[in-house]
Amino acid sequence: MDPTTDNAGQTRDPGNARAALEALRAEIAKAVVGQDPAVTGLVVALLCRGHVLLEGVPGVAKTLLVRALASALELDTKRVQFTPDLMPSDVTGSLVYDTRTAEFSFQPGPVFTNLLLADEINRTPPKTQSSLLEAMEERQVTVDGVPRPLPEPFLVAATQNPVEYEGTYPLPEAQLDRFLLKLTIPLPSRQDEIDVLTRHAEGFNPRDLRAAGVRPVAGPAVLEAARAAVAKTTVSPEITAYVVDICRATRESPSLTLGVSPRGATALLATSRAWAWLTGRDYVIPDDVKALALPTLRHRVQLRPEAEMEGVTGDSVINAILAHVPVPR
Repeated sequence: MDPTTDNAGQTRDPGNARAALEALRAEIAKAVVGQDPAVTGLVVALLCRGHVLLEGVPGVAKTLLVRALASALELDTKRVQFTPDLMPSDVTGSLVYDTRTAEFSFQPGPVFTNLLLADEINRTPPKTQSSLLEAMEERQVTVDGVPRPLPEPFLVAATQNPVEYEGTYPLPEAQLDRFLLKLTIPLPSRQDEIDVLTRHAEGFNPRDLRAAGVRPVAGPAVLEAARAAVAKTTVSPEITAYVVDICRATRESPSLTLGVSPRGATALLATSRAWAWLTGRDYVIPDDVKALALPTLRHRVQLRPEAEMEGVTGDSVINAILAHVPVPR
């Protein structure tokens, strides 16, 4: 057997791993129209072992996007619809009494998967939201004092509706900070919407991705090779300082009450390295940092009420900072 392949024949060569991940776009495009930035963000999160918050109005294919990604990566996926009556054990699992053995046995919850879709995470109370914290940060679940490791890879893709806040429980800053990226899913363009309707008129069934032609193009071995290559991506001292300067500028912005923490700076450095590798380089340039600044930082800043009333947004503040922080040459 070729030492660069595993038992399933999946390559561990970094170049081939990059090509396989690039092929994801073509596969996912068979099911989802016009969401390339979100697809790229999800791949970056997988490479960085991070989690993603997807924000968009209902009906823009957030759930379909995650399901298509799981199918194209040959990963196990589960979906949890977060509701006000959802309990933490409904997510993590619980001990169940077995009458045959007269003992309690652990029944794993849906969090024991590779890709967990947490649908409308802001519709469940904080107690249940926090049940994901240990899983997201420690990649394990502790039940009855026993830590139980989660599968690898593991990614939480949580969705929330940005326009309907009645009966919701906004995620606190401490939990938002656990998400590596916040991706906004926009409404499609006119042509993309025409393409969506044309596909449905031709018989496309979003519940049957196999029939739509979505096939696995990568797997865990490809992700392992890609992560190893990303870890070798060079970051110069000037780029490190550039990342720090951007994050420190958010803490000094008069429009913000909360700036980016050192954890956010670490996240921006990690996502920039992943993006540099995906674009074919083994070193990071300032444009990589700029490309990932918005999705990595937008959920880590908090606007002052008076700035929000004037129409200022977190994205506009970050863009202004990117325009003013000196770029290393």
